[in-house]
Amino acid sequence: MNSTGRDIARQSTIIAAAVFMIVGAAVGGGAFGGESVPELQNGALSAEGSYLAPAGPAFAIWSVIYLGLAAYTIWQALPGQRQNPRQVRTGWWVALSMVLNGLWLVAARYLNLPATVIVIAALTAVLAVIIVQLSRRRAAGIVELTLFDAVMGLHFGWVTIATVANIGAWLTQTLPAELGQQADAWGVSVLVVVGLIAVASALLTRRLAPALATAWGLSWAAFGRLSGEPRSTAIGITAIVVAVVIVIAGVIGLARSRRR
Repeated sequence: MNSTGRDIARQSTIIAAAVFMIVGAAVGGGAFGGESVPELQNGALSAEGSYLAPAGPAFAIWSVIYLGLAAYTIWQALPGQRQNPRQVRTGWWVALSMVLNGLWLVAARYLNLPATVIVIAALTAVLAVIIVQLSRRRAAGIVELTLFDAVMGLHFGWVTIATVANIGAWLTQTLPAELGQQADAWGVSVLVVVGLIAVASALLTRRLAPALATAWGLSWAAFGRLSGEPRSTAIGITAIVVAVVIVIAGVIGLARSRRR
């Protein structure tokens, strides 16, 4: 296959992956009947499923991410993007991220919590590769910066905190109930690690969008722990502090990118 054929194949694969993602989200989310996502897995994936779960309104960010991914899919299919070096470098990874995105909801509905952890961990890793790849070459303009960099950044930032919540839900259902007495200590420790990783990512990749999405999730996790169940003042306050630090790191990273 010549280079043009490979480029068309890549664009077509992304379109197919986007369709799979949307269908998977619809089926897994209960659009055709059945339990809603918060009700799946005996409620483990709900806002009250673990100490690290964001409150319900946080998940509205998925609408923004899905809309952005749909717009990206249309844009990348244009003839002018066929040989865009950034598309060539990352397009197959983007397709894989969309497949994993749709697969997570299918796993949540039809499989079990360990399966959802495996899928979302893989999705986080793939999105991290995309962010690193995008950081190696600047966007050609505001459209590419918005539809490619910003959308992938939001996806990565949100899935980062969603992975933590997913693992927390799995451990809550798996570990002995006695360990619940140590939930504050474990929760605070996990949030500190998340903060360190997010800060390093923001400074190294010079990206603001991932920081904003992660901070969004942490802010709603704080809201859930301070005003809902399970309640934890320590985790809630830590989540707020970590969210602020991550946003500051994102702003610093963006400023460094502008200077460069």
